[in-house]
Amino acid sequence: MKNLYLLVFLLFSGLINLQAQGTKGLGTNDPAAKKILDAVSAKFKTYKTVQAKFSLKIENSAGKGLGSKSGTVYMKGGKYRVSVTGQEIFSDGSNTWTFDKPSNEVTINKIDPSANTITPQKLFTNFYDKDFLYKLNGPAKVNGKTMSEIELTPTDKTKPFFKILLYVANNTIVSTKLFEKTGNRYTYTTSSLVPNGNIPDATFVFDAKKFPGAEIVDLR
Repeated sequence: MKNLYLLVFLLFSGLINLQAQGTKGLGTNDPAAKKILDAVSAKFKTYKTVQAKFSLKIENSAGKGLGSKSGTVYMKGGKYRVSVTGQEIFSDGSNTWTFDKPSNEVTINKIDPSANTITPQKLFTNFYDKDFLYKLNGPAKVNGKTMSEIELTPTDKTKPFFKILLYVANNTIVSTKLFEKTGNRYTYTTSSLVPNGNIPDATFVFDAKKFPGAEIVDLR
């Protein structure tokens, strides 16, 4: 479940590439929200690489803090790396390495192109067009700044969450709040985003020399 929330962050924290379309029979999407999401998509398509710092805050339904994390995400073509408190995920487009710091263990998996696995690359296409209805709620204040608030609701009501709020400024989604059915709320915020930087391919491959003593579980 933690990885699910991490991927949701990757989708919505300024790195989104949506091609917004209506979902017939389930409701009507808001053209005003579509215009904003299309602009976000167009901006992201100009990036050859992305490096972004983010934070995650977890609260219960009463607004009490349950924890927080911070991290960095790197992307280049079909490759990605996510570094978050206690965990690192590497992917070179063929293999995925998931390193768990507390257990000092890395799990290696082969990527199966036919398995329809959710990856950041798939999330940056029109994957979520099929899964969400969206509307523009209007302007909202976030940390003293005025942004556009877009509300998404999943068409699949069996999802563990029932609503996502996106906060958009300058054609970038800078903050996302996910509402779980349990009452917990997850807020992702991008503190910096650097596009088109020089990111070596080695960034996306697990280097055992940099993780001495790590137990390797090879599931390929």
